[in-house]
Amino acid sequence: MIIGTHILLNSENAEVDRAFFRDVLGFRSVDAGHGWLIFAVPPTEAAIHPAEKAGSHETDDGQSLLGAVIYLLCDDLDAEIKRLSAKKVKCSPVKTERWGITTTIRLPSGGGLGLYQPKHPTAIDLKRK
Repeated sequence: MIIGTHILLNSENAEVDRAFFRDVLGFRSVDAGHGWLIFAVPPTEAAIHPAEKAGSHETDDGQSLLGAVIYLLCDDLDAEIKRLSAKKVKCSPVKTERWGITTTIRLPSGGGLGLYQPKHPTAIDLKRK
């Protein structure tokens, strides 16, 4: 039985991005050893999008893993941007897409995470059978 999803984020400065997840986003974590934090993130859903080249990461044995883009979902984008702004987090200009209202959060490492208020039904509240 699959019990969850483990998301890997590659960062050029993992220490500051871990602190951002802990201190700014408020995600709880466990220490897997040597300060390697594993975060409890909000409920997750997955969508499969077409791509010209599916693999973007190789395992040690040469297997290609799917690439991914991470978006955090919120129910009020304006309020979330204000909350993040109070913590000195920079967001890109807001864009309205067919599927939601979106921005990008700039992490301390320089990388980014998508943030959006969906216009579509979400799978967040679906119950396991």
